[in-house]
Amino acid sequence: MLTTNPFDLDAYGDKLREECGVFGIWGADTAAAVAALGLHALQHRGQEAAGITSLHGNQFHSHRAMGKVGDIFAGSTNAVAKLQGHAAIGHVRYATTGETALRNVQPLFADLANGGFAVAHNGNISNAMFLRSELNRRGSIFQSTSDTEVIIHLVATSTYRGLLDRLIDALRRVEGAYSLVILTDEGLIACRDPLGIRPLVMGKLGNATIFASETVALDVVGATYLRTVDPGEMVIVNDEGVRSMRPFGTHQPRPCIFEHVYFSRPDSVVDGTSVYTVRKQIGAELARENPVEADMVVPVPDSGVPAAIGYAQESGIPFELGIIRSHYVGRTFIQPSDQVRHLGVKLKHNANSALITGKRIVLIDDSIVRGTTSMKIVQMLREAGAKEVHMRIASPPTRHSCFYGVDTPEREKLLAAKMDVPGMAEHIHADSLAFLSIDGLYRAVGDSGREAAKPSYCDACFTGDYPTTLTDHDEAERRHQLEYA
Repeated sequence: MLTTNPFDLDAYGDKLREECGVFGIWGADTAAAVAALGLHALQHRGQEAAGITSLHGNQFHSHRAMGKVGDIFAGSTNAVAKLQGHAAIGHVRYATTGETALRNVQPLFADLANGGFAVAHNGNISNAMFLRSELNRRGSIFQSTSDTEVIIHLVATSTYRGLLDRLIDALRRVEGAYSLVILTDEGLIACRDPLGIRPLVMGKLGNATIFASETVALDVVGATYLRTVDPGEMVIVNDEGVRSMRPFGTHQPRPCIFEHVYFSRPDSVVDGTSVYTVRKQIGAELARENPVEADMVVPVPDSGVPAAIGYAQESGIPFELGIIRSHYVGRTFIQPSDQVRHLGVKLKHNANSALITGKRIVLIDDSIVRGTTSMKIVQMLREAGAKEVHMRIASPPTRHSCFYGVDTPEREKLLAAKMDVPGMAEHIHADSLAFLSIDGLYRAVGDSGREAAKPSYCDACFTGDYPTTLTDHDEAERRHQLEYA
């Protein structure tokens, strides 16, 4: 099955892809329908597959499929109507660990000794292969290639008696990033890793309690935002009420800073701060750090728009829509040949030549990964008559891979890992290129700058400062070195 869009250049590796989105609800007569709406609001976090598991009495019902939420849970399939019950969890997936196949689509479900156990996971377990090998030796039989299934087997093989104690025991063995919503006979459990790398929020809809990856999902279903689930917190909801635990001790939180740059929708609130406001402030910081004489500020739509507005307001250079994005790209009846891939950027983005001819352009985008899209957009602006193209990036150079659930290329394929900034500018054929500094990014989110000894965020993709051990990666590196020693 073709799961990427042959017209979408981003599908070929020039954007950091978010890992997944999760949604959970307890206490609503139409829980699955609300979950489907919530997942639709989180569609930007994963567009390859989606699924919902509901609980009706002590019976679990699941529907999972490849594709987008609207195609899976709307129309004549009547999938939502079959998902009866007062509780449900859901997931939208963009594969970062495990193949793109139905067996990896979440929520994953298992019948354990304590009853049914369904889990939806946002993030990535950085010691999943180590744990999987150990579990295989002990007799576990895996049904998927997803790292999430490791959690299920750790719970199943735990020697503790109660389900909650089994889950805590399992998560204490896990490294990396996770925000989980788990549906059991005993209630709905929401949990965030001790560093809070991946986001999770809590809301209320009538008598129902809701958890979601972003506040925009609460807005769309008409729920009221209550609070952020704290790093290392476990919240249990059932018919008896809501209770909170913090079984993993106290740690310095390190939430992913790229949620503010790109991943979250601009109408979401992350850690109490408007994403849209932060992105405008990022643009303002970028203008202060990297000014240039130009006639207009042009965003790469849609991700560059808020930062471009901030840059324009700070610099006094007019903001213009010099690139128009088509929102109707992507029918897979045309095969993804090399020619179609080459034309993909013009099918998705087209230069407003009547506006930009003879003008000096400040081009704003959120990041550069491999550089292929940047190169083609700069070329497109030049072909449309731009006199100069000065590219400004609303984040620091992406020099390192992410191991916490974001789909990034290997480090040797990241343009900023291979070249310095002048070399990158020459590569993409821009008149100049500049990035936001890491301190500028921290100032934009409200800090005075980055404290190297105690950073407030996970910024490993920029700095290489990983906040956890990377067991699987380190073992792979060790084997690689032995092979070539």
